[in-house]
Amino acid sequence: MGSSLKDVARLAGVSPKTVSNVVNGYAHVTEATRQRVQDAIETLGYRPNLSARNLRAGRTGVIALALPELDAPYFAELARFVIRAAEEHSRTVLIDQTDGLASRERLITQGPRAHLIDGLIFSPLALGREELAARDDQTPIVLLGERIDHGPADHVAIDNVAAAEEATRHLISLGRRRIAAIGDQRHAASRTGTLRLEGYHRALDAAGLPRDPRLVSSTASYRRLDGALAMAGLLAQPEPPDAVFCFNDLLALGAMRTLHERGCRIPEDVAVVGIDDIEDGRFATPTLTTISPDKDQIARVAVSLLLSRLEGGGGRPPREVVADFALKVRESTAGR
Repeated sequence: MGSSLKDVARLAGVSPKTVSNVVNGYAHVTEATRQRVQDAIETLGYRPNLSARNLRAGRTGVIALALPELDAPYFAELARFVIRAAEEHSRTVLIDQTDGLASRERLITQGPRAHLIDGLIFSPLALGREELAARDDQTPIVLLGERIDHGPADHVAIDNVAAAEEATRHLISLGRRRIAAIGDQRHAASRTGTLRLEGYHRALDAAGLPRDPRLVSSTASYRRLDGALAMAGLLAQPEPPDAVFCFNDLLALGAMRTLHERGCRIPEDVAVVGIDDIEDGRFATPTLTTISPDKDQIARVAVSLLLSRLEGGGGRPPREVVADFALKVRESTAGR
């Protein structure tokens, strides 16, 4: 016979309820008590019966994470942080890819899979505020990204306007005056491009630099190829840019490839900044200056918000949480 919860409580010198609180990850336990309980669990080899606990609570112990693209490094890295945060609360994460298609997003938010999960962390691209608000399924949702904010569910994201403004301001501080932007998507469903373009313009306006539409390059998506093609178009202009702010790191990596092929020195001829702080950028040549969203914070807050809904917070108004970000200055603007 294995050890029971009462055995752990007896060894740790606490009540069974306290052991339960520690096992379930509740915050209102002192660190000293938590450590005693964890030491007792380790000594006795206690393993909670999660299936029985979830059955009693009418839950599965599974939360879902739905993202547009699992092969995009930013989303892959974010997924890892969500899994880690969920594991700390004894939750399993079911990951799904939507490809940004309305049909797949509806299946995830309203379809027959709802009975398999307790809650959903969701980064939508196709569905809008009205459709999510009108859904019949009552599974709790936490939204990520820029498609929907101040909407029908809790939402976690960085301030994209401020992030883009800081990236552009950094380039201006280096003495660059013809600063291009790659990634405009004003007609896309997601508001990412619109918000980052606004931040770019704010920085130009504050520095007294003109808004030159010829320096703003639209892209079909945010892939490396899009950045490479956009950079080629900018270099073909009679007055090419001396710096470029890319709306994500993949665009920046593509732009840097084109600059290398055209014999342009980075950052001497053209300085480059991205957003996302993906691992690829830290190993590029040169290493990529970028805006780094706190992906660990985004994941932890999203999981915490979801669990608070499951634990009786269903009646409170949706919360809007702005996550931190930081400028990481590397070789693509600072040189070697």
